Formats: sequence, C-alpha cells, structure tokens
Amino acid sequence: MSSDLLTGDGRTHIKSKLMRESLQDRDVIRSTDSDRDLKIYPDVALVGIGGQSIFDRGASAILPLVEEIAEAKQEGHRMVLAVGGGTRVRHTASIALDLGLPVGGVAQLVGAMEELNAVLLNALLAKHGSMTMQRDHFWELPLYLSAGMIPIAISIPPYHLWEPPPEEGHLPAHGSDFGLFQLAEVLAMKQLIFVKDENGLYDRDPKKHEDAKFIPRIGLDELLASDFEENILDKQLFKSWRVARNVNRIQIINGLSRGQLRAALRGEDVGTVITREDNGESPGKEVSNG
Repeated sequence: MSSDLLTGDGRTHIKSKLMRESLQDRDVIRSTDSDRDLKIYPDVALVGIGGQSIFDRGASAILPLVEEIAEAKQEGHRMVLAVGGGTRVRHTASIALDLGLPVGGVAQLVGAMEELNAVLLNALLAKHGSMTMQRDHFWELPLYLSAGMIPIAISIPPYHLWEPPPEEGHLPAHGSDFGLFQLAEVLAMKQLIFVKDENGLYDRDPKKHEDAKFIPRIGLDELLASDFEENILDKQLFKSWRVARNVNRIQIINGLSRGQLRAALRGEDVGTVITREDNGESPGKEVSNG
C-alpha cells in the first residue's frame, strides 16, 4: 500500500522501524524484541558428548552409550548429537600456541579435531541410522531428522577464523560447551543435555577434592553468584545464558551411568539440572558481564 511507502528525499523507502537507522543503535535493537519468536526444533533434544570425559575413555565408555542412544531412538526420542574433541584438542592447541598462531587459527584447528570424533561415533551408530553433519551445515538438519536419522555435529561454535579475541590469555573463550548452548538457543531446541563423566555439577572438582559437594539443582543467578573455583561447563555459556530467549533448562548427566541419558530425555531430574529464572532481561537490553 502507498501508506507503507515514504518519499521526500529523492528516494522511496519502505516504512520500517529499521529504516535509515544504525543496526547497532540500542533503541533500535530493543525495538526488535518480540514474543513471537519461531521455535525451529521445539521437539528435538541436543545431546553433547564430552570428548575428554567420554571419547578419551575408549570402548568402555563409548560402546554402552552408543547402545543407550540406539535405545533412545527406538523409544521415539528425536535428538541431535554433538561431540567434543578431547585431549587431542589440548595437544593441538598447545602446538598452535608454540607456533604463534592467532586465536582464530587455534579455533579453526579445534573444530577439525572434533570432526574426528564425529566420524568415529557415526561409524558406531551407522546401523542405527546416523549421519555426520558437515561443519556449520545446519540447513541439512531437517533432511536428516525427517528421514529418521540421528545427526552428529561438532560442538565448537562456528566462529572459526573469526573467533572474538578473549579477555585474557590466548585461547578461544568460546569452547564446545558454549557452542552447544548456542546451537540449542538459536534453534530453540527442547532440551540441552551435557554428557560428562561426573554425576553433574560440584562446587569443586571431585577428581581433585574428595569433599566436593554435589549440586543436584541450581538456578542460573545463584550459579553466577557462587563463583565456584572450577566449573564443569564453560563460563561463557552462563554469561550468554543471561540474555537468552529459548533455553530455560540445562542438564548435566553421567554418561558412564547406564540409563541416565534416557531418563534425561524423558524429562526426569537426573544428574544436575540448571534453570534460568525469568530475570526480565532480553537481547535488546544492555547487561554487564562483570
């Protein structure tokens, strides 16, 4: 309609709240906030399998988990698997730092290490219907899922050579845990489950401290305020979660404990459950990470 067109400066514009405005303007960003976000995969769970915690343990850890994934598929659970790279990532990053590679170069190599574990897992799950997803080819997910297959992705976020400079040090700040969160958030997936080699979250590393306290359930605000000495998940994940829209619950389970994954997929409170309270923040509001 003509009322939707604006003229007067020698040009014709389509009337829009973004017209002739900087997309970095905070008022403009805030005006794009909406309660009508399309949830792309609200019935699909994202399951992240730890590289060092699961894959590096070999057959004793991987094979029982593969059987449980196959059983979960038979039960009708729709899921996307994502893998970490494990100790190879640390070795590769160490060599890259010795050679003086920039942060983006290190991030690019980390993703390549994860792809090896994706191929390995696909070989084990092939008879149950699985497919490795090319790096960042998220548009292929509908094809795999509609065909009843289990897509296997890598966990590292798709920054690669464009990895933002870290606040301190020279290692990429956005690791595999953050990459999983990012994928679950932008696709609005039903669940985000981290499969580790511990029962869940502790106030200290239970491998180093016998008196470490297990935390079965905790809220995001409380977790951020607690400032644990060590955390089983990336700190950047929790900082970004404060302004997320879709992920409201994250679960950490023990992949060495048979049955925990299927229980988590059914929505049971096994392992550690972390919830995000409604703090009134939105992506259009400025939030301090301090």
